[in-house]
Amino acid sequence: MISLQSVTKEYETPAGMFSALRDINVEVRKGEFVAVVGKSGSGKSTLLNMVGGIDRPSSGTVAVAGTEIHSLSESQLALWRGRTVGFVFQFFQLLPTLTGAENVMLPMDFCRTFPARERRQRALELLERVGVAQQADKLPSSLSGGEQQRVAIARALANNPPVVLADEPTGNLDSVTAGAVIDLFRQMAKSGTTVVIASHERDIARVSDRTVEVVDGTIVGIATDPYAAPEAEDCA
Repeated sequence: MISLQSVTKEYETPAGMFSALRDINVEVRKGEFVAVVGKSGSGKSTLLNMVGGIDRPSSGTVAVAGTEIHSLSESQLALWRGRTVGFVFQFFQLLPTLTGAENVMLPMDFCRTFPARERRQRALELLERVGVAQQADKLPSSLSGGEQQRVAIARALANNPPVVLADEPTGNLDSVTAGAVIDLFRQMAKSGTTVVIASHERDIARVSDRTVEVVDGTIVGIATDPYAAPEAEDCA
């Protein structure tokens, strides 16, 4: 489902060239739940951005769901991203003037993946799936952090993407709510969605199929959870 081969990302800074990623090689299978762990500034978010087509590699190849996204034009990439990848951000990024349901409907409106008459019903079903259907017509300001994150997850699933990416999705949640959110991601992977989470919390290794550790832009280790299914092993 995801393949990064010899991916390097460099940025020009006043102090010279900075390598955010260096010769990254990793593959993720369909329905796998992978955690990318590392300290702040390690390059894990940049790696996630490569997979989601938010940023482009300086060199190397990135293929997701059968498409070599590094070779797409900006317009092609925007269309591909809307249909193929769902994003969940640390700070939720919900539009404050839209209700929960309207936030979930927004990706469907942009990509026209579902007929207009079906979009609200789908949004309600997704909000029900993540346990916040009763908050459908409330603005984000009236929701708790955990409820906002669940709405954000429902929005990420709006266009039924094969890949969901989450950048520090539990960083602003209490431990109980964070555990519930991680359980949602785990359920998504079990249902066939490929899930990749960037996190500085190593505890996530206990629930992910594999953990990819990034230090200074380089993968220093890939560990398979001992309780994961055997087919999730040895695919990096």
